[in-house]
Amino acid sequence: MSVNELYTTYTRVWIPHEENIWQAAEITRDFKQGESVLHLSLEDGTPLEYPVGPSSNAMPFLRNPDILVGENDLTALSYLHEPAVLHNLRVRFLESNHIYTYCGIVLVAINPYEELQIYGEEVINAYSGRNMGDMDPHIFAVAEEAYKQMARDERNQSIIVSGESGAGKTVSAKYAMRFFATVGGAANDTNVEEKVLASNPIMEAIGNAKTTRNDNSSRFGKYIEIGFNRSYHIIGANMRTYLLEKSRVVFQAEDERNYHIFYQLCASASLPELRDLSLTSAEDFVYTSMGENIFIDGVSDADDLDRTRQAFRLLGIKDASQNAIFKVLAAVLHLGNIEIYADRDGESCHVSSDDVHLAHFCRLLGLEHPQMEHWLCHRKLVTASETYVKNMSAKQAGNARDALAKHIYARMFDWIVSHINLALHTTSKQHSFIGVLDIYGYCPHLSCSHQVPADNRVARRFETFEINSFEQFCINYANEKLQQQFNSHVFKLEQEEYMKEQIPWTLIDFHDNQPCIDLIEARLGVLDLLDEECKVPKGTDQNWAQKLYRQHASSPHFQKPRMSNSAFIIVHFADKVAYECAGFLEKNRDTVNDEQINILKASKLQLVADLFSGEDGAPKSARVNVRPAKSAPKPPNKEHRKSVGLQFRSSLHLLMETLNATTPHYVRCIKPNDVKEAFSFDSGRAVQQLRACGVLETIRISAAGYPSRWTYNDFFSRYRVLMRKSDMSCPDKKLVCQKLLETLIKEGDMFQLGKSKIFFRAGQVAYLEKLRADKFRAACITVQKTVRGWLQKVRYQKIRKSVILLQRYGRGYLARRYAEYLRLTRAAVVCQKNYRMARERRAFLNVRWATVTIQAYARGMFTRRIYQEFLLHHKALIIQKCVRGWLQRLKYQRMWRAAVVLQCAYRRTLALRHFKTLKTEARSTKGLKKLNTGMENKIVQLQRKMDDQGKEYREQNEQLLRANTTLGTELSRVQQELQHLQQARSQQGSATQLTAMRAELEALGVQLDEAQAQKSQMEEQHRSEKLVLTQRVAELEKENALLKSQKEELNQKIKQQSSRAQEDVGSALLRAEMDAERRRYQNLLKEYSRLEQRYDNLKEEVSLGKFQMGHHRTSSNQSSLESDSNYTSISTSEAGDADDALQLVEEMGADKAAMDISIFIKLQKRVRDLEQERKRLQASLDKIDEAARNKNCEEETAKRLKSAADAEQEAADLAYNSLKRQELEWENQQLKNDLNELRRSVGERAADTDASKQLRDGYDILMSQLKAATEELDARKEEVVILRTQIVSAAQQHDHNKHAQENESADEVDMGTLPSDKDQALMVYQQVCQSKKLLECELQSQARQHGEEVEALRAEVETLKEDVEKKQEALNYTTSLSPEALLEYSVQLEITRLTNDNLDLKELVEKLEKNERKLKKQLRIYMKKVQELEVSHSSSRTRSDLGRHVTLQRKEKDFEGMLEYDQEDEVMLIKTLITDMRPGMLSGTVPCLPAYILFMCVRHADYVNDDRKVESLLTATINAIKRVLKRNEDFETTSFWLANTSRLLHCLKQYSGDEAFMVQNTSKQNEHCLKNFDLAEYRQVLSDLSIQIYQQLIRIAEATIQPMIVSAMLESESIPSLAGVKPAGYRNRSSSVDKDGSAGNAAGGYTLQALIRQLGLFDGVMRDHGLDPEIAGQVVRQLFHCVNAITLNNILLRKDVCSWSTGMQLRYNTSQMEEWLRANKLYQTGAAQALCPIIQVAQLLQVKKKTSQDADAICSLCTALNSQQIVKILNLYTPLNEFEERVTVSFIRNIQKQLQECEAAGATQEGGVAKEAPQLLVDTKQTLPLLFPYAPSSLGLETLHIPASLGLHFLVRV
Repeated sequence: MSVNELYTTYTRVWIPHEENIWQAAEITRDFKQGESVLHLSLEDGTPLEYPVGPSSNAMPFLRNPDILVGENDLTALSYLHEPAVLHNLRVRFLESNHIYTYCGIVLVAINPYEELQIYGEEVINAYSGRNMGDMDPHIFAVAEEAYKQMARDERNQSIIVSGESGAGKTVSAKYAMRFFATVGGAANDTNVEEKVLASNPIMEAIGNAKTTRNDNSSRFGKYIEIGFNRSYHIIGANMRTYLLEKSRVVFQAEDERNYHIFYQLCASASLPELRDLSLTSAEDFVYTSMGENIFIDGVSDADDLDRTRQAFRLLGIKDASQNAIFKVLAAVLHLGNIEIYADRDGESCHVSSDDVHLAHFCRLLGLEHPQMEHWLCHRKLVTASETYVKNMSAKQAGNARDALAKHIYARMFDWIVSHINLALHTTSKQHSFIGVLDIYGYCPHLSCSHQVPADNRVARRFETFEINSFEQFCINYANEKLQQQFNSHVFKLEQEEYMKEQIPWTLIDFHDNQPCIDLIEARLGVLDLLDEECKVPKGTDQNWAQKLYRQHASSPHFQKPRMSNSAFIIVHFADKVAYECAGFLEKNRDTVNDEQINILKASKLQLVADLFSGEDGAPKSARVNVRPAKSAPKPPNKEHRKSVGLQFRSSLHLLMETLNATTPHYVRCIKPNDVKEAFSFDSGRAVQQLRACGVLETIRISAAGYPSRWTYNDFFSRYRVLMRKSDMSCPDKKLVCQKLLETLIKEGDMFQLGKSKIFFRAGQVAYLEKLRADKFRAACITVQKTVRGWLQKVRYQKIRKSVILLQRYGRGYLARRYAEYLRLTRAAVVCQKNYRMARERRAFLNVRWATVTIQAYARGMFTRRIYQEFLLHHKALIIQKCVRGWLQRLKYQRMWRAAVVLQCAYRRTLALRHFKTLKTEARSTKGLKKLNTGMENKIVQLQRKMDDQGKEYREQNEQLLRANTTLGTELSRVQQELQHLQQARSQQGSATQLTAMRAELEALGVQLDEAQAQKSQMEEQHRSEKLVLTQRVAELEKENALLKSQKEELNQKIKQQSSRAQEDVGSALLRAEMDAERRRYQNLLKEYSRLEQRYDNLKEEVSLGKFQMGHHRTSSNQSSLESDSNYTSISTSEAGDADDALQLVEEMGADKAAMDISIFIKLQKRVRDLEQERKRLQASLDKIDEAARNKNCEEETAKRLKSAADAEQEAADLAYNSLKRQELEWENQQLKNDLNELRRSVGERAADTDASKQLRDGYDILMSQLKAATEELDARKEEVVILRTQIVSAAQQHDHNKHAQENESADEVDMGTLPSDKDQALMVYQQVCQSKKLLECELQSQARQHGEEVEALRAEVETLKEDVEKKQEALNYTTSLSPEALLEYSVQLEITRLTNDNLDLKELVEKLEKNERKLKKQLRIYMKKVQELEVSHSSSRTRSDLGRHVTLQRKEKDFEGMLEYDQEDEVMLIKTLITDMRPGMLSGTVPCLPAYILFMCVRHADYVNDDRKVESLLTATINAIKRVLKRNEDFETTSFWLANTSRLLHCLKQYSGDEAFMVQNTSKQNEHCLKNFDLAEYRQVLSDLSIQIYQQLIRIAEATIQPMIVSAMLESESIPSLAGVKPAGYRNRSSSVDKDGSAGNAAGGYTLQALIRQLGLFDGVMRDHGLDPEIAGQVVRQLFHCVNAITLNNILLRKDVCSWSTGMQLRYNTSQMEEWLRANKLYQTGAAQALCPIIQVAQLLQVKKKTSQDADAICSLCTALNSQQIVKILNLYTPLNEFEERVTVSFIRNIQKQLQECEAAGATQEGGVAKEAPQLLVDTKQTLPLLFPYAPSSLGLETLHIPASLGLHFLVRV
C-alpha cells in the first residue's frame, strides 16, 4: 500500500519524545506524497505540525489497532517496531499487572518490586503439561517447554537468564529450578530437588551483595545443570561459576555492601557457637563499612544466617565444617583491620606486635604469629643467583594484604562450590539435563570522561561504570558471545519455520558481532596482548595501552579517546564502552605473596591447609640435580602462570560449547525503574534495556520476514465477514482464503500461503482489521437506522395511548369525587344518631357493672370460707387413710416374710432328706446285682476290665496325691520363707531407731496440730469474708436482674429478627466444621494409602501382615462337662478375671489401705444385680426342669418302657456329680485356707509396721469387703457350673431316653435279637469309660490350677520381698532427713501412693465392668440354649417315625442365610470371589453379590463361635481387595469393589445387633444378626478401606476427564460461529507444540458432548455395580469440582479466553452440564453448586463493566469468587473486536476498593477473626468432605441365589 493510503485522517502514529521516548498522536489531515509537514493532534488535543522528508524526520511509525494492544506475544502485533513494543509492555505491566510477555522465543520479565501470588504449587500444576502458547506468559511456561522438549526430543536444554543488575535474574532462575524440582521430583526419598533448591541461599550468601541498583545482586555468573534419568526425575545437579568479583571483598562503593555472609556473621556474633570468632558489629571492620550503610531494609541478616546454616546441613556439610568456614571468613575481616604503620624512611613498614586483629587472624587460621607479622611487611625476591628479602612500603603492604584477603575468599568460594557439587552429585547414570544460566548483573552508568557520545542512551546488557576496569571488560566479552549465540538461534528458527511451511524465503540480514569478538579473543587481540604484557618483567598498563593503539587503530570496533592515553573504547553490540587501563595487568596476573601462601599451607586448621595445598601444580621430579655453585630458583606456580583472562576465556568457550549443544530458551529481565517502586514504569530505562537485551533485535529479524502468521481456520473465522456468500459455500477453506487475499491485497509479496498457515508482512493484519472494522461500521449504521425508526414509532404509539388513558381516568375521577360527597353527608347523619345512642347506653352499663361486681365479691368471700373448712376435713381423712394402710401393709409384710422363712426351712429339710436318700441309693450295689442276674460270665469279663481300669484310676489318684503333697510342701516352704523375711525385717530395726522415729512422729504431730489450728483460723476468716461477699453478691444479683430484664426487653426484637440468620450461620458453621473434620480424616487416610502404596512398591511379592484386632478371645480351660456338650460354655479364664482383679487388690497390702471404699460398694452393687439376674435365670430353669420332669413322669406311666438301666445311670451320674463337688470343694477350701493364712500374715506385718490406727482400720474394712466380693463371685461361679451341669445332664437324659425308645422299638420289630441285660451292661461300661475320661480331665485341670496358684504365691512372695527392701531403703533415707524435709517427703510419698491407687482402682473397675458384661452375655447365651433344648424336646416327642435316628444337628431346616466352608477352602473362596473376579462375570445377578456371600460366610463362623475363622476371613478379604485394586487401576474395577466394600460394611452394621442399625430391619433380618462377636473394629477398617477406594476412584476419574476439561469447556465451539479469533503470534508455531500433533487434540479433539458422555459412562458403571446413590452423588460432585477448578484456573491464567464470547460459550456449557444432572437425577447431590464459580465468571465476562452501578452489580453477583480472582479476570478481559470496550483501570480500582470494603465488613461481623489470604487459583487436588451414609439392604439373605458359574461348590447352605 502507498503512503497516501496509510497516512490518512484518524490514523494514529508514534512520534519521538524527549522524556517518554515515544508519544501517541493522530493525523488530522490526509497526507499527500511530497508534502513536508504532517498535521497531527496529540492525545491532549494540542495540534502539531510534524516535519517529514529526506532532510528532516522519516515518516512516523503507525500504531496498532486497539484490539492488538496488550497481546501476550509481541510478534502478534501487526506493526513491529520499538514504540509498539514499548507501549504493549507498558499497558500489560501498568494496566493488567502482567510482568511476563513473549517476544518470539524470548520471555520478557519485568521486575514488579512486589511479591505476587503467581508462583504457588497450583500455578505449577496448571502450567505442567501445557503447551507454551496455551497459557499466559510465565517463567513456568518456559520451564515446562524446556522440560517437554527434553522428554520429547531427548535433547539437553538450557535456560539463559540475563538482564540488568536488579532486574530479577536470580529470582527467575530460582523459580525455574523450583518448577523442575516440583515437576521432576526424585523418584525415591533422596531429596535431590530439596538439595538443589538449598544451594540458592548458600550461593546468595557468599556470592551476592548489595549494589546501588539491587539489594541482592549476583556478583558472579553461574550455570546449574539439573540432571534427569530416563524417567525424567531429578537425580542430581552440578554448578559452574564464572568470574567472582573478588575486588568487592576489599572495596565497596558508597551505599553498597560486601558479600552478605560477612554481615550475617556479624549480626549473629552473639551466638555461643560463634563467640570464638571475636566478631562485633559490621561497622567495626574496614571490609564491611566502606559503603557506610551496613543494613538492607526489610532484611534480617541473622535470620538469613539461620537459613544458610540450614542449607549447609541439608547439603551434608556438618557443623564442624561450617565452623571452620566461618573461621576463615571471620579471619578475612580481621585481616582487613590489621594496621600497617609506615617507617620514617617511607620504604618500609611494620605491624604492631600486639595488634589484636592480627592475633585473631592467626588464631582463627592456625598460623604462626611471628611469621605472618614478618611477611605482611616483607617480600622475597628470587634471582638466578640468590634470594633477597625486601622491605615493602605501607602502600605495597596494604595492597599485598588486600590481595591475600581476596585470594583467601576466592579459595573459600571455590571450596564451597565444590562441596555443593559433591552433595548434588549422583552415582546414577544421567540421561539428560537442563541448564539454568544466571549471567552477570550490570549497572548501566556510561563513562562520559572519555568523550563517549552523550546522545547514546543505550546500556545494552553490558557492564558499564564510571570507571570500567578488567571485570567489566570480561563481563562484556561474555555477553558478546551470548548475543552472538542468541542472534544465530533466532535466525535459525525463522529459517526452519519458512522451510517447514514451504514458502520462498530470502536471507535475512542481521547484525553479526563476530568482528568485535575477534577484536577481543583473536590472535594479537586485546586478551592476547594483555597476556603478553603480563609476561614482560617490567610490563605496565601504559605500555599495554600503546600496544593496543598501534595494533587496532584501524579496527572499526576499537577507538582511542581524544583526551586520554591510558584508556580505550570498544564498540560493543549496541554501545561504546570506555575502559581505563589502570589495574588491568595486576588483575590479570592475580599475584599473591608466595611466602604468605606458604604460611597458609602450614596452617594447623585442616580446612585452610586443604584450601592452599593444591596450588603447587608442578609435578615433583624423582631426580635431584645438584648445582654446587648456585641454588636453583624455585619454579613458579603453574596456577599463577595461567592468567585470569586466559582462564575466563577457556571457561567461556566451554560454556558456549555446552549452550550450542543444547536447545536454548531465553529469559530477558527488565528493570522498570531505578527507585524500586512497585509497578512503576520508566519508559527511558525500559527502552534502554530492550535495545540492550536483544528483544528489539528479535523484533527486527521477525519484521524483516513475515511476522504475522494465521492458520486457515482462524483466518476464515475472523475475516469471513469480508467474503461473499458464494465463496463461503466452498468446502476448501484454503482456496477461499486465497481468493479473499488476492481480492483485498493487490501486492502478492505482502503475504505467502504455506501448508497450514498464511504469512503476512508487517502491517497487513492491521489493514485487514481496518477493512473488517469498516464493514462492521457500515452494518452497524444500517442496524442503527432501522432500530431508531422503530423506536420512534413505538414511542409515538405509547404517547397516544397514554393521552387517551389520562382522559378516561380524569373523567372517572370527577364522578367519583361527587359520589364521595353524597356518601359523606349521609354518613354524618348516621354517626350523630349512633353517638347519642352509645353515650346513653354506656352510662347504663357502668351502673350495672358496678352492681354485679359488688355481688360477685361478696358471694365469693362466703364460698371460700366454706371451701376451706371442707378442705381441712378432707386432708385429715386422707392422712388417717394413709396411716392405717401403712400399718396394715407393715403387718402383712411381716407375716409374709415369716411364712416364706418357714417354707424355706421346711423345703430345705425335705431337700436334705431327699439328698441323703439319693446318696445312699447311689452307694448301694443292689441295683447292680439285680441287673447282673443271669449274666455272670459276661460280668466277670467286664469286671476284669473294670479292675484294670480301677488300677489305672488308683495310680492316677496316687499321682494326684503326690502332686498335692508336693504342692503342700512347696506352700509350707513359701510360708517359712515369709516368716523368715518378717523376722529379718523385725530384727533389722533397733529400739533406738524406733524411739527416734516415734519422736519425730510426735514432732510431726505437733506441727500437724499447729497447721490444723492455723487452718481453722483461716477457715473462720474465710467464713466471715464469704458472708460479706455473699451479701454483696446478692445485691449485685438484684441489680443484674434489673439490668437483664431491661436488656431482654430491648433485645427481644433484635433476637426475633436475627434468629433465622443465626440458625443459618450456625448450621453453616457446623457443616463447615464437619466438612473440615471429614477432610482432615480423608487426608490422613489419603496419606496412609500413599505410604501403604510406597510400601507395596518396595515389597511387591510380600503379603501384608494380618490385622491384630477384632474379637480377641482368651483360650478357655474346658472342663469335663464342656467336653460333652454341643453348646458354647463360659470360659473359665473369663470367669476368673474377677478373681485375678480381687487378688491384685489384696496384693496391694496395708500401704494402700486408704483407697476409696466407694468403689467396692459399687462392686457389691453390681454383684447384687448379677445375683438377681442369676436368680431369675435359675427360676426359669427350675420351671423348665419341673415341666420336663412332669412330662417324663407321664411318659413313664404311659409307655411302661422304663428299664432299671435308666435308674442306675441316673444314680451313677448323681454319684459322680457329688464326688466331683466334694473333691472340688476340698481342693478349693484348702487353697482358700492357704491364701487366707498368707493374707493374715500380710495383715499382721502391716499391723506391726504401720503406726497409724486409721490405716489398720481401713485395711480391715478393705479386706472384709474383698472377702465378701470374693465369696459372692465364688458363689456365682459355682452356680454357673451347676447350670452347665444341669443342662448337660438334661441333654444326656434326653439322649438316653431316645436310645431306650429305639431299643424298645427294635425289640418289638425284631424279637430276640439281643437280650436287654447285655445292652445295659454295655451302657454301664461306656459310662464308666466316660467317668474315667472326666476324672482324668479333672485331675489335669486341678494340677494346672495348683501350679498357677503356686506361681502366684511365689510372685506374691517376690513382691513382698521387693516391698520390704523398698521400705527399708525408705526408712534409711528418712532417718537422714531433717523434720521439714521429712514432712515434705512424706507428703510427696502420700500423693504418689494415692495417685497410683487411683489409677489401679480405675483399671480394676474397668476390668470388673468388662467381666460383668461378659458374664451377662454368657448367661443370655445359656438361657437361649436352654430354650432351644426345650423346644427340641417338645418337637422330638411328637415324632412318630420309629426307625429313624433323630439328632438335633441333623434336623431338616430352612435356609438361614449362612454358608459353611472348610478352613482350607478359604484361599479358594478369596481367589474366586476377589482375585479372579471380573465385574462382567456377575451381569444379570444381584448387585454386590460377592459382599453378600462373604458376609454369609462370616455369619456361619460367628454361629459356630469360631473367632479364628472370622478373623482370618475378614483379614484375607481386605488384603485381597487391596491387591486387586493395586493391580487393576481402572474405573470399572475400582467402582465394583467400592460398591462391594461399602455393601459388606453395611451388612456388618445391619446385622451387628446394634439397635441403631436395626430400625429398618425385618423380623427375619433381626433373627440373622451376629450372635457371638462384636466386629466394630473391622467395620472401622472397612470404612477406612472404602475411603481409600473412593479416593482411588476419584483419582482415576479425574485423570480420565482432566485432558477433556479445558477443550470441552473453553475451546470447543458449542455455539457455532460465536467465538472470535485474534492473532496468536509466534507461540503457536510448530516448535511450541508436540510434533506428533497430540497437542492439537485439545483444539478440537474433545467437545462438551464427549465430556458429558464420559461422565454418563462413569454414572452408568456406578449404577450397574449397585454403588450407593449417596456415594455416587459424591463422586459426581467431586468430578464437577475438578471441572470447575481446572476451568477457572485456566481462565485466570489465559488472556485469550477472557472475552464476552467465551462467557457466552461457558454459560451454555454449564447449563448443558446442569441439564445432564437433572436428566440423571443427580441435581440434588449438590454437584451443580460446584459450578457456581465458573457460572459467575461467565456472568462477569458478559456483564457491563463501565459505571459505578455496574461495579455494585459485580460485587453482589460474584459471591463465589474472591477479590483477587475478580480483579484478575477484569485485568485479563480482552475485546475481540473494536466495538467492545476495554475495562478501564479506574473501574478495576473501584471494584477492588469495594471488594476490600466488603471483606473488611465481613471480618468485623465475624468478630475480627483473621482469615487466610485468598488464593488466586483453586486447588485442583482438593478432596471434598466424604460421608458414607448407612444404607441397609431390604434383601433377605435367605433369598440369595449363588450362580453355579462361580464355582463355589465347596460352600454349604446352612
